Amino acid sequence: MSRDTDQPTRQRVAQSILVNGPSTAAALAERLELTPAAVRRHLDQMLADGAIDARDPRPVGARGRGRPAKVFALTGHGRDAFVQQYDDLATEALRFLAETGGEQAVRAFADRRASFIERRFPDLRAAHPESSDAEVLALVFSEEGYAAAVRQLTPINGHSAGEQLCQQHCPVSHVAHEFPQLCEAETEAIGRVLGTHVQRLATIAHGDGVCTTCIPAAPTSSQSPTKKEEVTS
Repeated sequence: MSRDTDQPTRQRVAQSILVNGPSTAAALAERLELTPAAVRRHLDQMLADGAIDARDPRPVGARGRGRPAKVFALTGHGRDAFVQQYDDLATEALRFLAETGGEQAVRAFADRRASFIERRFPDLRAAHPESSDAEVLALVFSEEGYAAAVRQLTPINGHSAGEQLCQQHCPVSHVAHEFPQLCEAETEAIGRVLGTHVQRLATIAHGDGVCTTCIPAAPTSSQSPTKKEEVTS
């Protein structure tokens, strides 16, 4: 039997482990109504692929004679296989929202999703007084799975040109490819917490290797208007 033919059953095995937690081959065979030999064949292939690992079970009560059966748990690689399925479901949900509620409904959803930026920023700002606002934003995004960091822009005429917020990973990139409102809502939320206009230069959702947002430097005292200028302007 080819691996392609085995794939649906292997997905059932992985799904059962995902839902029920680390499981023995015997427990999987019972839940999926398969023979123990068939389950072990799939487990062997999943072990070879790095989708699962075999562990000793946690001791519960007095141990009996004999070696306890190994339990099989999904690895990070094994869990990644389910991410695309969730992306597909999220995309279908947003399509339905667009069909039934229009652009306004999609944008309202995008704004609500991006609200983590304004919700988390004040606490992390207070907890990291030594960090720049951009560095605090990187912490906010990293906590949400974006793997964010900050890069200083090359100074112009001796003055800071600002910073770039760089997101090496985007957990919603597949969905945002079809619904850029997700990226737009994030960008606007960044601008609100910083109190300045920011610009998205690149997004993973549209094929770039990293999401980058340009954050301009705060104006220096020499750039600020004088009191006389403020009165007459």
